[in-house]
Amino acid sequence: MRGYGMIDVNKPGWLEKDKPQAGPLDALLRPIAVAPCSSDTHASHGGSGPKQNLILGHEALGEVVEVGELVRNFKPGDRVVVPCCTPDWESPQLQRRDSNNAHDQGLMASFKFLGSKDGIFAEFFTVNNADANLVPLTDDVSVEDALMTVDMMSTGFYGAENADIKFGDTVVVFGIGPVGLMATAGAALFGAGRVIGIGTRPNCAELAREYGATDIVSYKEGDVVEQILDLVGQVDSCIIAGGGTDSMNKALSLTRPGGTVSSINFYDVADTFEVPTMQWGLGMSDVSIHCGFCPGGAYRIGRLLNVIRAGRVHPGKMLNYTYDGFDKIEEAFKVMDEKPRDLIKPIVHIEW
Repeated sequence: MRGYGMIDVNKPGWLEKDKPQAGPLDALLRPIAVAPCSSDTHASHGGSGPKQNLILGHEALGEVVEVGELVRNFKPGDRVVVPCCTPDWESPQLQRRDSNNAHDQGLMASFKFLGSKDGIFAEFFTVNNADANLVPLTDDVSVEDALMTVDMMSTGFYGAENADIKFGDTVVVFGIGPVGLMATAGAALFGAGRVIGIGTRPNCAELAREYGATDIVSYKEGDVVEQILDLVGQVDSCIIAGGGTDSMNKALSLTRPGGTVSSINFYDVADTFEVPTMQWGLGMSDVSIHCGFCPGGAYRIGRLLNVIRAGRVHPGKMLNYTYDGFDKIEEAFKVMDEKPRDLIKPIVHIEW
């Protein structure tokens, strides 16, 4: 089968691979809609370590082609939503604590499509633990909205969940790309009184306001910490959804004693953190730092779909570049890598 990914670091291209096989608990799918992500392009440049001959992609809706003998809830022909993280739910670590990320098989092991197996930019791909990881795609949610639940909405909302937001709080969101936009929407739905987004792209700023941002601060207009302190003083929570490692120091400078910093940013393997102790109150500020990766599984995606069904948010509005056909994955990937100024997020519709 064909798939698009990284032949080597900084060498993306089409690959020929054997068609994957579904195990007893698994499902074999073919993609019907996919969205390239910055995590894919980040990986292609070696940001998550050296990889070769790996099919990329982790945001997909699919059609079931085959199911393993122990799969009960799905059959060939079903259209499904595929979480980007597909945990092995029998893992003892997942039974010990509510974590879809770090468990027995290693850090981020639930993020299989970018780590331990080929991704979804392929003619066929498998999903482990199909009954616990797949969700039916129903007609009451658009393809665009459903596709954005699998990573962007789930990750962005997780940033808001980890920020310990109370109603009336003031929250800063670093970065108003797709994940930051969803963090903005999540903060607003959690009841934040004021949500300040940091970014410069006009269409992202416009959509951020639609999703609940009350203010937009541009780093092109001066130091963002000084701008926000002048605007509102210290804030209750910061959500880091973009920027480099210096975003942590800025967030610590902005967060009040007893507040929370929530990071959902995907850093580079070469990055290091250096935090001046004064920015953390000499270690006495009682500021909590939460970091985490997008939770997975069918239950979470089902709840996000319910938020969409209720009309609370429509994440599909972020998809402003549209392509048709499997072969267009390459073009959409390159657009995501180059990031023209008007880009928010691309989608590729696929018919077989």
